[in-house]
Amino acid sequence: MTVLITGVAGFIGFHVAEALIARGERVVGIDSLNDYYPVSLKQARLERLGRHNAFSFARVDISDLEGLKAALVPFGPIRRIVHLAAQAGVRYSIDNPFAYAQANLVGHLAILEHCRHQDGFEHLVYASSSSVYGGNKKVPFAVGDPVDHPVSLYAATKKADELMSHAYSHLYRFPQTGLRFFTVYGPWGRPDMAYWLFTEAILKGKPIRIFNHGDMKRDFTYIDDIVAGIVAALDNPPTGGDGAPQRVYNIGNHRAEPLMKFVSVLEDALGRKAEKQLEPMQPGDVYETYADIGDIERDLGYRPTTTIEEGLPKFVRWYRDYHGV
Repeated sequence: MTVLITGVAGFIGFHVAEALIARGERVVGIDSLNDYYPVSLKQARLERLGRHNAFSFARVDISDLEGLKAALVPFGPIRRIVHLAAQAGVRYSIDNPFAYAQANLVGHLAILEHCRHQDGFEHLVYASSSSVYGGNKKVPFAVGDPVDHPVSLYAATKKADELMSHAYSHLYRFPQTGLRFFTVYGPWGRPDMAYWLFTEAILKGKPIRIFNHGDMKRDFTYIDDIVAGIVAALDNPPTGGDGAPQRVYNIGNHRAEPLMKFVSVLEDALGRKAEKQLEPMQPGDVYETYADIGDIERDLGYRPTTTIEEGLPKFVRWYRDYHGV
């Protein structure tokens, strides 16, 4: 069976593709290869995936529905999709709002339209985000908590994606699973994320910017745990019963780690101390993220196993190797 992965040159998409290929799946990947961060990293991921005969790639912008349909014609019917393509980043959305409207709203709608016209379509798994919880004070965040007060445009687009998916699942009855990712890290990660920026700065002897004066907490989730949850979701499409065949899960580590502890573990992994530049909270940021994973644990057997003490050294080893440091 063939699985389509959108955003396959991205951090999570790349790892999901590797996991599916390893278990014998045929993977078709698409990506626009935008320059939000260095395209060279995306190309390096694609080069690694291209070593597998079971992998095919097409460069296409998902918001171009006709281009998307044309690009997928050579691969025949595709009845399972892992939709990860999106414009990422909270702070970037402050200055580039239309990039989010195009990729996250128009792009998600195009994927939904494509799915509903596929005969026998089986399952769409798509990326949402923990950012939908906004400034919620109750922790851990549960899927049933209110998500009506986003504090960034990025968060608003991800909640809109969930609403569009619910409507399409209700109208056209094809199964969908939305996954609210909490802070994901690990090898082949994203250069705009704190763990990468901190590592780069520490190795260069430059200060690291720590927002809200270090008083923040994040549910840091290692990439292997995230991939295990995505694959489990893909393998178990919702039936819906009397309602729409759709569901939404948190997918995190179920730990709210203090930011300064995270920095300390990273310092140990690097064998160097960081020069810390303490700054105020940034627009769009939230104080704490913390995933209640009871639903996905119960339904899919999801159990994250990697602590930051285990995961951060793995990232550091990869980073040193990738950059020849």
